Amino acid sequence: MSLAPNLPDDPSLHLLIQLLHEELGFPERKTISLNTSINFDLGCSGADAQHLIETLEDQFAIDFVDYDSYRYFQPDGYDVFLKRKAKGRGDKAPLTIGMLYRAIKAQRWDTDALEGQ
Repeated sequence: MSLAPNLPDDPSLHLLIQLLHEELGFPERKTISLNTSINFDLGCSGADAQHLIETLEDQFAIDFVDYDSYRYFQPDGYDVFLKRKAKGRGDKAPLTIGMLYRAIKAQRWDTDALEGQ
């Protein structure tokens, strides 16, 4: 694992990086930066993604009121209810370490602000 040299020297970011490394693992030859997406670059999905979000909520007291998992992750297995709920959400957006870091700092998930819309 290699960390980008321009990462902020912040205790919250250090804790986030440590948590992501423990939960997801980091590829040996990939440089981890704020632009690294946990869904595309690190392969986080399904139950792992759900567990990660719950852990972030517990450890960092983030209010995920505006968070929509279907925006970033495919559900595990086939569930008619989930399929209907996720209708029209085929293309997934990247969920980056930087977005998680900014949510930790704000203690709130605001999709528009975090995605820069």
